[in-house]
Amino acid sequence: MDPDFSRLAQSRRKLSRRELGRASAGLGAAAAFLGWPGMSRAVTGNGGQSWPALADMAREYVSQGRVANMVACMGRDENAPAIIAEGRDTRGMRRRSDADSLYRIYSMTKPITGMAAMILIAEGKLDLDQPLAEILRKFSDMQVQKQYDGSIGPENLEPAERPILIRHLLTHTAGLAYSIIQQGPISDLMRERGVVTGQISKVKVPQLDRGEPVPSLAEFADRLAEIPLIYQPGTRWSYSTGLDLLGRVIEVVGGQPFDLFLKDRIFDPCGMESTFFRVPESETHRLTTSYFVLEGQLLPVDPPGNSIFAETPPFPMGGSGLVSSPRDYDRFLKMIAGYGALDGLRIMPEAAVRLGTSNLLPEAADLSGTLVEGLGFGAGGRIGWSGGNTGYGWGGAAGTIGFVDLDSGMRAGLFTQYMPAYTYPVQDEFERAIIQDLAL
Repeated sequence: MDPDFSRLAQSRRKLSRRELGRASAGLGAAAAFLGWPGMSRAVTGNGGQSWPALADMAREYVSQGRVANMVACMGRDENAPAIIAEGRDTRGMRRRSDADSLYRIYSMTKPITGMAAMILIAEGKLDLDQPLAEILRKFSDMQVQKQYDGSIGPENLEPAERPILIRHLLTHTAGLAYSIIQQGPISDLMRERGVVTGQISKVKVPQLDRGEPVPSLAEFADRLAEIPLIYQPGTRWSYSTGLDLLGRVIEVVGGQPFDLFLKDRIFDPCGMESTFFRVPESETHRLTTSYFVLEGQLLPVDPPGNSIFAETPPFPMGGSGLVSSPRDYDRFLKMIAGYGALDGLRIMPEAAVRLGTSNLLPEAADLSGTLVEGLGFGAGGRIGWSGGNTGYGWGGAAGTIGFVDLDSGMRAGLFTQYMPAYTYPVQDEFERAIIQDLAL
């Protein structure tokens, strides 16, 4: 998840199927006041489970003007998901936000990329503990900083003690830097060389500007190989460009461009017709506006009529590049909850999903003080959530989050659009609201 994701230090007991299936009788038809602003248009579904706390959360955020919209998408087993929707895609505009509104999901792209890699692992084309340099040779002789985020001069560099593995890319333990995290010379070097990811706006907002990316995924990988590592591979969890780099690995090993691999192997089979690296002109009418929160005011930084996501990106960013709808992302989560099966169709091998949703962290990896301290990490997503130990998912930089609880089959997605993500604790509040509703 993007760096603002909470550590969720609350209880992590598993929720039983009985608890998850407990419905709040009497709230079932709790009113879909479709035409009334400030009222949730759907608070039930998911086999009868009611979500009043989630509805209250969405209503309060929108009515208080903290966000323009908020949509929650909650599902379980084969039941249609419950949709809780508040607000409008753009403030002052006509279209009300719903399950088909389009959101910049940013780092919620990472679990999708992680599962794409698991497909190749299941097919024997890639190995979890395969050295990256066997696929991308420029990563053969990496240099590592002695002092974290310090100088990049020879006095502060030493050779990598071990190779970067595919496992490391999946779990943010490769020691790779991230321009949105680093504060020292490496960050400046990454911006200078275009080794940056995460499109935000055509407008250069100082707090959000990440620099101009290189024009291809191949060039991104080549230039990243020239950037020193910030930690020795396998020793420390550090949020990184690992999933973006994995996109290049997937297209080399998979034999087709990364974006087409995702389309052919995940999006089309899952029926995800509203998930894009570039939003087609015909669909921009349902693209939400991205806002920057400044002194309590929402300032539009990426409106649908002039969105950077309506243009072809420099390269498909496997760590942050996708736009998707609540309905579409629920399809992906439903496939994961089904261990690779969706609506009777086998999309991924069951073993691949089970492996990808297990703890893949190297045994020696230090998690202290990180976003995943006390948790596990799988293929591009954390393992566990504040309501149980079998969650798998991640969140995005603009206030989105999506995960599945594999023990219960519950799917949970929250979508809104504001930056910086740390402005509001929506990810914490989302999970607390779920737990509150499940206890009814």
